[in-house]
Amino acid sequence: MSGGVRPAELARAGWGTLLLLAPRRVLGVLDGSAADERAVLVARVLGGRHLLQAVVTLAVPSPATSRAGAAVDLLHAASAGVLVRLDPSRARSIVVDAALATGWAVLSLRDADASR
Repeated sequence: MSGGVRPAELARAGWGTLLLLAPRRVLGVLDGSAADERAVLVARVLGGRHLLQAVVTLAVPSPATSRAGAAVDLLHAASAGVLVRLDPSRARSIVVDAALATGWAVLSLRDADASR
C-alpha cells in the first residue's frame, strides 16, 4: 500500500505506546491481577516491538515490509504456547496477546495484498 494513512499501523503504534507507558494497567485489565516486574518488563518489550514495527511499516510502506511484519507477528503469536506453559497464571493475557498478534498479521497480509 503506497501513501495514505494505514489505520492498522496507527492502532499498532497506539497499542505499543500503551504497553510501554501503562503495562501494569493493561495487564490488570487483561488478567485481573497485579503484574509482577517480569510481566511489566515483557509488556514493555512487546510494546517497544509493536511501536518499532509500526514506525518501520509506516516509513517503508511496501508489500515486503508488510509481509515481514506479518511473519514477526505470527512468530510472536506462536510463542504464546511456550509462554503459557512457563507462566500459566498469565494464560489469559498471553492468549489475548497472541490473538492480537494474529490479528496484526492478518491486517499486515491484507495490506501486502492490497499493495500489489
